[in-house]
Amino acid sequence: MLASWQGQSSLKSKDMAGSKTSGNKRATPAPTATWDERLITMLLPWRIELVGLLCALLGLLILLSLLHLTRSAPLNWVTNQLRLLAGWGAYPLALMLMALGGHIALRQFPRPYRVQPTQIIGAELALLSALALTHQFSQAGLAETFSGKGGGLIGWALSAPLLEFLGPILTYAFQFGLLAWGLVLIGKVTWQDMVRGLTLASTRLQAWAQQLETPPPPLPSAPPATAPAPSTAAAPPAPLPRPAILPPLSLLQASKEATISPAEIEHKTHIIERTLADFGLPARVTTVRQGPAVTQFGVTPGYIERPGPDGEPHQQKVRVGQIAALNKDLALALKVPRLRVEAPVPGRSVVGIEVPNMDISAVRLRAVLEADAFRRLKSPLAVALGRDVSGAAVATDLARLPHLLIAGTTGSGKSVCLGSLITTLVFNNTPDRLKMVLIDPKKVELSRYNGLPHLLGPVETDHERVIGVLRWLTAEMDQRYQLFAELGARNLNVYNEKVSHRPQGQPLPYIAVFIDELADLMAMYPSDVERTLCRLAQMARATGIHLVVATQRPSTDVITGLIKANFPARIAFSVASTIDSRVVLDGVGAEHLLGRGDMLFLSPEASAPARIQGCYVADSEIDAIVAYWQRALPDQTPAAPPWEAILARMQVIGQTDDLLEQAVAFAQEHDTVSASLLQRKLRVGYPRAARLMEALYEMGMVEDPKQGGRTRRSLVNGDDGDALDRYLEEHLD
Repeated sequence: MLASWQGQSSLKSKDMAGSKTSGNKRATPAPTATWDERLITMLLPWRIELVGLLCALLGLLILLSLLHLTRSAPLNWVTNQLRLLAGWGAYPLALMLMALGGHIALRQFPRPYRVQPTQIIGAELALLSALALTHQFSQAGLAETFSGKGGGLIGWALSAPLLEFLGPILTYAFQFGLLAWGLVLIGKVTWQDMVRGLTLASTRLQAWAQQLETPPPPLPSAPPATAPAPSTAAAPPAPLPRPAILPPLSLLQASKEATISPAEIEHKTHIIERTLADFGLPARVTTVRQGPAVTQFGVTPGYIERPGPDGEPHQQKVRVGQIAALNKDLALALKVPRLRVEAPVPGRSVVGIEVPNMDISAVRLRAVLEADAFRRLKSPLAVALGRDVSGAAVATDLARLPHLLIAGTTGSGKSVCLGSLITTLVFNNTPDRLKMVLIDPKKVELSRYNGLPHLLGPVETDHERVIGVLRWLTAEMDQRYQLFAELGARNLNVYNEKVSHRPQGQPLPYIAVFIDELADLMAMYPSDVERTLCRLAQMARATGIHLVVATQRPSTDVITGLIKANFPARIAFSVASTIDSRVVLDGVGAEHLLGRGDMLFLSPEASAPARIQGCYVADSEIDAIVAYWQRALPDQTPAAPPWEAILARMQVIGQTDDLLEQAVAFAQEHDTVSASLLQRKLRVGYPRAARLMEALYEMGMVEDPKQGGRTRRSLVNGDDGDALDRYLEEHLD
């Protein structure tokens, strides 16, 4: 039906056209467009751009006329009127007309800028207030105003009435306020930006005031006569007056720190504030602290309106826990793999949102050694840790910790941290002041330190020998306590001070013990390792023996409750879960770390862990320091470690019976000994007790069984302790 209707309509139209043609003898041709009509048709789509181009040309001609670079009667009349109205403002008006025309003429092209209406209003407001201020400063009269001087008629009209009613002071204040407001609108400065700037300025003023109040550090004493004269182009002064024998700072590499652009900081600030606002939590970023690995944005919680008991709305502050619960949403918005929320930052009234930097700066050991934080530590056991989230150097005193536990996953930075601590100690101490014991079951991390004169022996890598080393340390601790008791000293410093006044006194050095992997030792000898470590950690502080223990498996079977109780200072690198973080730090946070030296340091004196980017020491720096000490003191490397005697003794006793020492002590305390008595006291079977009795007989500590029957008379007392040593010497020979 539709096709038939279309066919009929087409036939009708053809008939009508034919009738019209037949009625007229000659068809009328279509009219031809003239050139001006074709030009108008072609330029009609560009009419707005043409208006903008004309405005730009007019502004350019007015500017040239104002500069007396062109002359024409119409232009002179226009410029005179502009000078009469705006005075010196005729120049910016001409420039604004040119900018407006160019903006309109190029509207079809992509613009690299974006002009907001508030910026246009701000420019007008700033220009009008500037014209009024110019008239006030010039104090021009009506005659001078009509001649185009000062701010012109506009400046006179905006200032004269205010001067009449308000007076000069209030008028100046009002006009300067309008000028500042216009500049703020032009620069798109928000109230949050102004508050942030004022807060930053206040913080800098406070820091500057503190620097003025703090007295300058004392000048270092003059170097010895044998020391070479310091170079004028040397690095900043060392933390302590360094003897000539210590390695120079030139052996360490200088650091190169990366910075974040203000645009990136502003962008992340806007994302944080917008994300919190999307979840109904008004807050603003008030402080920004940039570190080598992360940047901490200090967020001040805002207020939200909630209905009170009376039904009226009340202002309620946003809870800190609400912001901390959005760490994953903030990480998603900022497009980072993980971030950490510190709620709140200790000592500050902000919530810290720590966002990883795009480029992580390596913290070199030299930069921390040259910092004031390390210089203020007047201790031979001062160690450099790294830089915090604000970029400030962080150092601590190993003697005040007094023992350190380090934990983290593989590749998180534990061995590098151990290397930086060891390098710091050997860099600032001579071998007669500090001795070290290095235990490395992995056999590859600490072996590069072999050959240092600070070592009491080579780096121990055998599990069976480690137990002997720990037992030697406990024996050394007991011996030092005996020396302290004889001299009436409470700790190592007091003992060395008293010994220094005696002609034949020999000061005792500090002993720093580093264990790279505790999990392997606990898997092989859990009871022995835990017992000796806990005894050393409980009592060795006063004797100058300090422990630094690291493990890559922070589980409760490795870091037991006794070990945690005796290691108050802890460093947690990146871990796999919150459970591991709680094992190390007794709290969460380590699971959000980035790795590669990013750590949380829990000091015994701090209430919360501090985030630090650890120092990085290259292998070339370690090799250079070891080579320096080998050249400086080639004859001080020990031939044999002092724990070899204990290891040999353990080997002989292990071949006989590991309960032999207890049996010898029992024979010294009692007049008679028998196998059944040893069986009951030592809780062993009869065959083993009989073997112990035969060993005591071979050592000459009990009588012949033929003369005494089952019960044998003891031939030693409590003062005779050489029988076991003689027996061991015979077997060792």
